[in-house]
Amino acid sequence: MLFLAVPDGAVGETAARIARLKPPPRLAVVHLSGALGLDSLSALQANPRGSFHPLQSFPAPRAPSAFRGITVAVDATTPTLRRRLAALARMLGARPKHVTDGERVLYHAAAVFASNFVDVVIAEAVRLLTRIGWSGDEATRALMPLVDGAVANIRKRGAVQALTGPIRRGDADTVKRHMDALRKLGSGPSGPSGHLPMNGEETYRVYRMLGLVALQIAIEAGLDPAAAERTRRALTRNVAATRRRGQ
Repeated sequence: MLFLAVPDGAVGETAARIARLKPPPRLAVVHLSGALGLDSLSALQANPRGSFHPLQSFPAPRAPSAFRGITVAVDATTPTLRRRLAALARMLGARPKHVTDGERVLYHAAAVFASNFVDVVIAEAVRLLTRIGWSGDEATRALMPLVDGAVANIRKRGAVQALTGPIRRGDADTVKRHMDALRKLGSGPSGPSGHLPMNGEETYRVYRMLGLVALQIAIEAGLDPAAAERTRRALTRNVAATRRRGQ
C-alpha cells in the first residue's frame, strides 16, 4: 500500500504523477483525506484505491497512542483493500468505520465542528478575557478545566443532556446582558495566537447564532416553553436593526 499524505488539493495531481510511472497493478494507493472520495484517485484506474482518515487532531507529530480508541474512516474500490485498511486500523488500536464517497463531505464537516470550531470558540473566549485584563496564558489555564468538564459531561450524558448555562436555564436576562456587552466591544487586541480579532458586532452575531442552536438543544433537553420563548426573544430582539445596518 502506498499512502498519499498530501494536502487535499494535491491528491489528484499526485495520483496522476504516480500513474505516469505505471505502478504495478498490485500496488494499492490510499489517500488520507477526510473530505475527498475515491474519485480523487481516478488517474490510477488500474490500481486498487482506498481512503484511510483517522478521526483525530494532528497539529504536530504525535505518538502512536494517538490512534488508540479513535475512529478511522475507511473506503476502497475493492473488498480486499477495504478489509486490509480495516485491519490496519484495528492494529493501531482504532475502530474502522466504512464511510462512502456520498457520505464523506458531511462526515468531514462534522469533524470540523467537533475539532476546528471548538478551537475557534475557545480562542474567542480567551480573547474576551484578555479584554478585561487577563493574560492569554492565564485565560487559557482558567478556561481549560471548564472545557474538559464539558467534554466529560458529553461523554457521560450525551450532548443534549450535558448542556448547561443561561440558555439551558432559560435565563433570558443574562443572555440580554451578554449580548449588550458584546455589541459594545470594539475590535480590541489580537487573539492568543495573534489572529485578527472579531469586532463587537461580529462576536455578537456569533453568540446569537450559537445561542439559537443551543436553545433548540435546551428545548430538546426539557426547557420550559415559556422560558424558551423569552430566551428566543432575547437572542433575536435586534436582528432587524442589525440586518438594516449590514445592508
